[in-house]
Amino acid sequence: MSIFNINTNTTALNALYNLNNTGDQLSTSIQRLSTGLKINSGADNPAGLIVATEFQSQIGGITQAIQNSQDALNYSKTAEGALSQVNSLLNQARSLAVAASNSGVLSADQVQADNTQLQSIVNSITRIAQTTQFGQKNLLDGSAGVTSSVTNSTDVSAVQIGGTFNGAAITTNSAVTLTVTTAATQAVVTLSQSLATLGTAVGADTFTLNGQTFTTSATTTVQDVLNQINNASNQTGITATYTTGGPIVLKSVGYGANSSINFADAGGKLNSGASSASGTNAVAQVTINGAQVTFTGGQNGYNGLTLTDSNGNKIVLTEAGNSTSVANANVGQVTTGTSQFQVGANYGQTVNLSLGNFQSSALGGGVVSGFNLSNIDLTSAADSGTAMQVIDSAIAQVSSARGQLGAFEADVLNPNISVLGTAQQNLTASLSSIQDTNVAQEMTNFTRLQILQQAGVSVLAQANSAPQAVLKLIP
Repeated sequence: MSIFNINTNTTALNALYNLNNTGDQLSTSIQRLSTGLKINSGADNPAGLIVATEFQSQIGGITQAIQNSQDALNYSKTAEGALSQVNSLLNQARSLAVAASNSGVLSADQVQADNTQLQSIVNSITRIAQTTQFGQKNLLDGSAGVTSSVTNSTDVSAVQIGGTFNGAAITTNSAVTLTVTTAATQAVVTLSQSLATLGTAVGADTFTLNGQTFTTSATTTVQDVLNQINNASNQTGITATYTTGGPIVLKSVGYGANSSINFADAGGKLNSGASSASGTNAVAQVTINGAQVTFTGGQNGYNGLTLTDSNGNKIVLTEAGNSTSVANANVGQVTTGTSQFQVGANYGQTVNLSLGNFQSSALGGGVVSGFNLSNIDLTSAADSGTAMQVIDSAIAQVSSARGQLGAFEADVLNPNISVLGTAQQNLTASLSSIQDTNVAQEMTNFTRLQILQQAGVSVLAQANSAPQAVLKLIP
């Protein structure tokens, strides 16, 4: 630039441009230092942001998987601790059986005392099996790992059966049989004013439908009203239909008592005053393993097609299945066996643990025909011999289960927690290298930018004053 030009100060503009760039970089540096992150937006490092986001997601999943694995470990330890007590009780029971077999020296009262203690042990084992829980889940009564599935998708869309049905643990596989005794209905309100055609003007009016206010004008037609109501069905849960010459009919989208219609027409153009209605809930009889329970829709805020019982089990009817013609229909399958644990950060990374039934009636069977731990006694030498065989079998069952639990803890969960911890540590380190601010490096950059900013301000002042030299040419 010539110093003799005063209209355009190119030098000053150049200095201002560079000063603005320095200011932007200084602002970015301050943000990085204040947040501790060198990627605060996609513009900072687009590729780095993508990688960092993926790492954050994976780290979050691994963190939860570690927690899941720890929960599974505690679950297993709870079951193993209870079985340890069962083992101790069985050892006591065996000692009693051995003692009672020594009939040559024992009196009848002593034998009876041993038998009484045995029955107490048997009852204690059943009580432990029925009451050992992890949270709300029973572990040793055979209900752990109960799963359910839909076998008739025409009539039901979901079958969710937990470990308890009709107040008792589910311990064997069974079909789920359904009989609908009451079909759910939708709420319906037929408005009182008959309208000639879809093109008939309804006139100026204001009406409310389930708390939503609608207005019409002198030119609003029946078709317009239908459009207004149907377009708002996501908010009101109501749809509208019309037959030529008749009134508008309102119907709830959902089924059951929780789906209602409340309509009020201030001007009476569509309806005389207010009208309301509610649907009815479905009711069905559900049978599992010969036990029948009434399931009712609309409980706990569910719609009328979602049926539940007092144990929290749930069956969801389809519209096709919402009919009393559905009788003794097999709609699902309940399977006992394994509990599943999500022990990885990704889909499919699960492990299973099988916990059986450890009530007295399920222990020691198959050794002596007709006998298990629940029906042995010590009233004679022969009975004591039978008891010893049954108890030995029960001890073997419980010891085997404890061994499986130990292997699950030592060979599955503990290594998994260790591997996940290593992965979490290394992914976190990689994430840090991508997104965390190197404070020492950034502070050096910050100081440099501060100096450049100060220099830029000084140079801009000099550039702005340079054109004043032309004044010397004016006499």
